[in-house]
Amino acid sequence: MISYSPFWQTIKEKNVTTYTLIKKYNISNSTLCRMRRNKPMTTTKIDDFCKILNCKVENIIEYIAEEKKEP
Repeated sequence: MISYSPFWQTIKEKNVTTYTLIKKYNISNSTLCRMRRNKPMTTTKIDDFCKILNCKVENIIEYIAEEKKEP
């Protein structure tokens, strides 16, 4: 599963608000809503966030392995 938890930590550390992302960088509220729910997103959008926040991909997303279910 892809998690956007690092994104929320990164914007906090860089003192960037979701309001700023929406108003200054034209990030849609629906994109941020998808991130809150760990929904899929294009790599183009991840690239946009890396440019805006001047950070690496791992500061935006992380992969969390799901536990395998026993049959």
